[in-house]
Amino acid sequence: MSNPCGLTAREARRLIGAKRLSPVELLESCITQIGRVNPAVNAVVTECFSRARAEAKRAEQAVVAGETLGPLHGLPIAIKDNQDTESVRTAHGSPHFRDNVPKADSGIVAAIREAGGIVVGKTNIPEMSIGANTVNRLFGATGNPFDPQRTCGGSSGGSAVALACEMVPLATGSDHGGSLRIPASFCGVVGHRSSAGVVPNEKRALAHSVYSVQGPMARTVGDAALLLSVIARRPTRDPMAFPLDPARFARLDEADLGRLKIAVSADLGGLLVSQEIRRTFRERIARFAGLFRECAWADIDLGDAPDVDWKLRSEFFVAQYHEDADGWDADFNPNIRNNYAAALKMPMREVAIAHRRQMALCQSFQSIFDQFDLLICPTVSVSPFPWADLYPQSVDGRAIGTYMEWLGLTAALTVVGHPVTALPCGLDAQGMPFGLQIVGPNFADHAVLSAAQALEAALAADPTLARPSPDLARLAAAPRLGKETGG
Repeated sequence: MSNPCGLTAREARRLIGAKRLSPVELLESCITQIGRVNPAVNAVVTECFSRARAEAKRAEQAVVAGETLGPLHGLPIAIKDNQDTESVRTAHGSPHFRDNVPKADSGIVAAIREAGGIVVGKTNIPEMSIGANTVNRLFGATGNPFDPQRTCGGSSGGSAVALACEMVPLATGSDHGGSLRIPASFCGVVGHRSSAGVVPNEKRALAHSVYSVQGPMARTVGDAALLLSVIARRPTRDPMAFPLDPARFARLDEADLGRLKIAVSADLGGLLVSQEIRRTFRERIARFAGLFRECAWADIDLGDAPDVDWKLRSEFFVAQYHEDADGWDADFNPNIRNNYAAALKMPMREVAIAHRRQMALCQSFQSIFDQFDLLICPTVSVSPFPWADLYPQSVDGRAIGTYMEWLGLTAALTVVGHPVTALPCGLDAQGMPFGLQIVGPNFADHAVLSAAQALEAALAADPTLARPSPDLARLAAAPRLGKETGG
């Protein structure tokens, strides 16, 4: 087997269980790929290869001995750098945490390791994981694998790039206003933002909120669901966690697209979306609409959701950062500094009214699924822009004033809290990855993933719609990108 790092997670796990692929061989293939391609994109910023090699050797011995194997046994996995990893640096993309080495794994990492997953390294994020462009002062920028001078999105940018470049078969992400979905779309991979409480987050700043969701990223829907089956466990430390059977995600249904009624929207009710993305979306819908029983342009009304999101974010930012703000230096992430300053000036009355409006939006949006099985819309309003800009300077001539103004398509869906699978759908007019959001009823994560997997298979048959792959040979010869590495 010449290049095991390119296998899907499910296929690699099947081969390991059948004693046809050694965990050691798979890990070494991934390490080689990281060494070959990572310098050009700067996705993996902290490595733990020595420990991973020891764990892969033990995983190989367990296979030979005929021991019971976990669902992720022997699979190399990259961890987003805002999730604690025992004995491995977790820098949060910040000089303030340059030497931070946690003594224990976060819940999501502990679940992965207990299931047999092997952590190979940490992936880059914007400082403190706030922003949709993966650039920070400590590690520098992570480049898009289709053009390293453009953004890969954020904040789970390093994870998306590592997957697209076949450095690992699985990676973790997290999503506030689109931090998992945006990089998945910009890099041509899959991410799933689950219904709040499906994946526990013991470090959430607010006890009950649809924000700050952790989730799986992969190159295929089936692989994302496999990782979800492990990280959707039921701890007692997150009050949002609710009873469910996580193992059910390991096997998705055989969804019949021909029985589904699909609502489509280019802008979710007037949100900012470039004309270029609108054209690409309409063209893609026209190409695959016939797969469904019905595919209709629907009247969606989330037009004021970004305003609601901005006000609710104020509450989150005060809760998250009030103990740390006095220690920020002048160069600290401006996204956080500006958002926090605005939050302190936000009248409580406006925040309370935003909560009331959120409730109305949740109820009206859920009613869409009385008529349709799923909603499909674009993921991001623009094509990937240069990473030197924290956010696009303008969209179709409209100046962009904050890092959130161009993120309405993902932020609006965060407000209502529904499950969303980000699915690749070919390239846009600029030759960069284009992605869709597959949205379903609240808590219908399994059905959304099942339908997304069926659509993924159908799109793969059309070269225009299939998941794109970067030119890895070109990346291997590209100039080095980034700053500090190792750890």
